[in-house]
Amino acid sequence: MKATVLIVEDEEKLRRVIELQLKTAGYEVEQAGTAESAFKLADRADVIITDLRLPGLSGLEMLQQLRSQDLRTPVIVMTAFGSIETAVEAMKAGAVDFLPKPFSLDHLMTVVDKALEVRTLRNENRELRAELSQRYEFDNIIGRSAAMREIFATIERVAPTRATVLLCGESGVGKDMIARAIHHHSPRDSKPFVKINCTALPENLMESELFGYEKGAFTGANISKPGKFEQADTGTVFMDEIGDVPPAIQVKLLRILQDREFERLGSNKVRHVDVRVVAATNVDLRAALEQGAFREDLYYRLNVLPLNIPPLRERKEDIPYLARHFVRKLSKDSGSRVESISDGAIERLMEYHWPGNVRELENTIERSLVLASGDVLEAADIRLDLAPKPRLGSADGFLPEGMTLDSYEQSIIREALNRANGNKSQAARLLGLTRNALRYRLSQMGIES
Repeated sequence: MKATVLIVEDEEKLRRVIELQLKTAGYEVEQAGTAESAFKLADRADVIITDLRLPGLSGLEMLQQLRSQDLRTPVIVMTAFGSIETAVEAMKAGAVDFLPKPFSLDHLMTVVDKALEVRTLRNENRELRAELSQRYEFDNIIGRSAAMREIFATIERVAPTRATVLLCGESGVGKDMIARAIHHHSPRDSKPFVKINCTALPENLMESELFGYEKGAFTGANISKPGKFEQADTGTVFMDEIGDVPPAIQVKLLRILQDREFERLGSNKVRHVDVRVVAATNVDLRAALEQGAFREDLYYRLNVLPLNIPPLRERKEDIPYLARHFVRKLSKDSGSRVESISDGAIERLMEYHWPGNVRELENTIERSLVLASGDVLEAADIRLDLAPKPRLGSADGFLPEGMTLDSYEQSIIREALNRANGNKSQAARLLGLTRNALRYRLSQMGIES
């Protein structure tokens, strides 16, 4: 069946031009001059294109009402003002893309085709969730919980596309494995998979590492060198800890995502690259937005297909399957004679809160296998990390005597910098912050370096 596009635009000539282009491309078209009349047609449309400035209800208000009614039809917004703020506001409300006026008809068709692909993904994702209800293993990603079945279904649907994916979750939940699963189930499977750990890259070297450099670009640059994005051409780039990318590099990363182009350090030659980006973060990027440490436009470009991976303590029903998997895998790798794990040992694992998530569970199983004496891992063999945590604050568990919240926070930041010998990246890791969030706090304290 032909897809139906609803055009909501008060300017009749523009409606007519868009209608002719869409009908020529094989689409069915419905038209409305106001948001109020569009509501009667919205449930019949596969894609909605709306102007933001309309008589009566605005396009943004219409979009918000459609989302409140749980209508899943993709919405594309048009604006004559083309500002980042306007586009971001619309995407916050649920728009899948925007068209800044004036736009070419080729651009229009590209955006409509992309919106239909999003609709197809959403529909098929719901169907696959039902089909995968019994599945509990996906490329060594183990789980039978509802949350993990949904993740399996999402991987199945997003992998064949080139859409950007943002993996969110605590450290140790398996974001790296999920990124690799997305790559290996995509048409890019035989192409490069390049992982970039943004935290491990020093800030002064990040641009040259990501985008490459030309001979003579800086002292010691004796040859030209391609960056990570060039190395991943036609493949997938996995950017781990994306929240640690400094603002100057965020601008260049936005250009890669929008236009698939960049320039090497020391060159003004524009290079084009075909990469699929999967990003991951263990911090709240929305909080970083509020602090000014992360660009809002970059966030919405990354957040095309967000995938939230729950911590292990929220899906404890997966622990038995994970534990048995790790016993089989690690026993073989380590030469241990342990062949299975007892129900008592499973119960002990279920009682623990797992602050380090799946990574901590794997390490615990490995440690227990080394120290086990029999061929079955028993409850007494389980070696959990139960070391007491240092207590902060006064004896009543609140702020230290004579300190305000601000002064206490500043003292902790100074202590972290002291322990890290002034290294901001290391201090940020100690504090559980991104490097940019720490930089923001330091500027508030009047400490720039």
